[in-house]
Amino acid sequence: MEAYGPVLAQLGFGGVAGWVSGYALKKIGKLLALVLGFLFISVQLLAYAGYLEVHWTRIQRDVEPLLQPDALKGFWERLLEVLTYNLPFASGFAAGIVLGFKKG
Repeated sequence: MEAYGPVLAQLGFGGVAGWVSGYALKKIGKLLALVLGFLFISVQLLAYAGYLEVHWTRIQRDVEPLLQPDALKGFWERLLEVLTYNLPFASGFAAGIVLGFKKG
């Protein structure tokens, strides 16, 4: 059992660190959604009042490739790679980040 102590400690710490990171990511995501929502409303109000003209088709053309499933999956994989870089508890961290993200 002594041989498993360090491994269990790393998995436990990794799980906690992952959960906290996932929780924070979800909260930051909610804040970002709020800010983007207010920005969209502001732009629409300014466009409605005639102060600016928005080319929504151009915006859609530029943003659409970023929202494809492959691009989103690649982003998630790169994020996990960065967050678990050089960490011995990466497996615990990966599980924890998913649970924290669900809870947040």
